[in-house]
Amino acid sequence: MNYKPCSVLLVLAVGFGSANGNVPPSRVQVSWAPEQQLSEVKDNPMHRGWLRPKDWEKTLSDYISQRADRLLPPGEQLQVTIDDIKLAGAFEPWQGPDAQDIRFLKDIYPPRMDLHYKLTAADGTVIREGRGKLRDLAYLQRSTPMNSTDQLGYDKRMIDDWLRHEFASHER
Repeated sequence: MNYKPCSVLLVLAVGFGSANGNVPPSRVQVSWAPEQQLSEVKDNPMHRGWLRPKDWEKTLSDYISQRADRLLPPGEQLQVTIDDIKLAGAFEPWQGPDAQDIRFLKDIYPPRMDLHYKLTAADGTVIREGRGKLRDLAYLQRSTPMNSTDQLGYDKRMIDDWLRHEFASHER
């Protein structure tokens, strides 16, 4: 491929601009309790499955940030701290050696998340803060999440339900 020097410089300039912090900070910050305190980690000491804690923590943090950002009016900021989480489904090692990394989705393994949050105005005053105990006990009876191949689809749907319930009046 033949690249023109101007277009290469433009790409480099854009790349350096975002690397130097010219990208505005996210209005939504998500933090997590230490991994060892999370039920999902404690209940999976053998680290079964394809997703590691850092992977699903990052994926869900990014998801919460992106979805909440759409709901918040300009200037408002949201801080969310995940205190505990249990992803939808569970591993059943007694099913045999070929099932070691399979997450079984059953009614007895619903997704759940405990969190606390603080919503602040542009001037830093607290608008609202609270705790959430997210549960989706009927996660298998509801319609399938839009992307049924997403390993975190049920968990994301539970998060969407909470965000709509807490912040829907602010939807743009």
